[in-house]
Amino acid sequence: MLNKTIIISLAALVGLIAQPLQAQQANRAETTKKLTEVQKQIAQQKVVISDVSKQRLALEETLKADDIAIAKSARAINETAKELTKVQSKLTELNSEKRELNEQKSAQESLLASQLRSAYSNGDHDYLKLLFNQEKPSEIARTMSYYQYLNEARVNEITAFQQTIADLLKVTTEVIEQESELVALKKSQGQQRIKLQDAKISRQKTYRSLEQELQSNQQRLAQLEAEETNLVAALRKLAEIARNAVQASGLSKLKRQLYWPVKGRISRTFGSKKQGYLKWKGVIINARQGQEVRTIHAGTVLFADWLKGYGFVTVVDHGKGYMSLYGHNQTLLKNVGDRVETGEPIALVGQSGGQQQSGVYFEIRHNGKAVNPKIYCR
Repeated sequence: MLNKTIIISLAALVGLIAQPLQAQQANRAETTKKLTEVQKQIAQQKVVISDVSKQRLALEETLKADDIAIAKSARAINETAKELTKVQSKLTELNSEKRELNEQKSAQESLLASQLRSAYSNGDHDYLKLLFNQEKPSEIARTMSYYQYLNEARVNEITAFQQTIADLLKVTTEVIEQESELVALKKSQGQQRIKLQDAKISRQKTYRSLEQELQSNQQRLAQLEAEETNLVAALRKLAEIARNAVQASGLSKLKRQLYWPVKGRISRTFGSKKQGYLKWKGVIINARQGQEVRTIHAGTVLFADWLKGYGFVTVVDHGKGYMSLYGHNQTLLKNVGDRVETGEPIALVGQSGGQQQSGVYFEIRHNGKAVNPKIYCR
């Protein structure tokens, strides 16, 4: 078989040599022309690929900017809501105080009116007349003391009444101020909600554009690989930081004792297929946007920032090599270095990082390795 192949090849070579020189030159020219065209197409394709990569990077940056705008508005709304609660509570307290002062004022008015009627019915007391008309001089001191007591009581009631009026005026002024602040806060909250909605619309447009740039499964796989590589690298750095920090108790003794970070339906389970050969290293919990995300256990915030593919992420160090990660948040409520307690709100549920549905991406890692959250959460 090999000899036959060699014979055929030699025959072809002899035939080629036998071709006229002019024909060989023509073939060479044609081949060179085709090669030039192919090289030109390759160069053009490289330019296209470069442009697409630049567009994708630009869209990812725009998506990040949209997420940041949403986070800013959501955090402002959250803070405004807290202020509204405080103001409404203060207003309730002031109105209650105002009612008490009005009741006190009415009681004091009745008492003063009674005292004035009594004084009027007894007539104006001329102390000289009382002194000379007194049949028993021994009772003069007692009578004078009695009238002096009545006068002092009346003066005290008048002073108390004046103080009540002053307190009532002060409380009424505070009520007006608090009501004005309440109106301003509600107006501000309305404006913040408009900004939030605008940012969401902008993000949705960006997301659709980005999806068009990632049409093939291969492109999606490459993107997810890059995102996972970034996450693993970030967690490795955080683990190093955690080792140098004060060690907490960890999670080893808390299996099946912890609560999930948010109430919702788990739509992506640990270990299930993600894309190609990639598998989920955590879970996706679908939840209502704006719902509070709570830390599963006490610890220290190691990371609180935007991360490509995961949006706004908070990572909490629980000690002994244990860390929990919460991604795709709408906004973050804690900063790096903050100490958080079990069940404390650390973020709000969102869609950051290019998610179509609101929810939380949740991971637990031990010594850098992802573990099934169901081992610890119930």
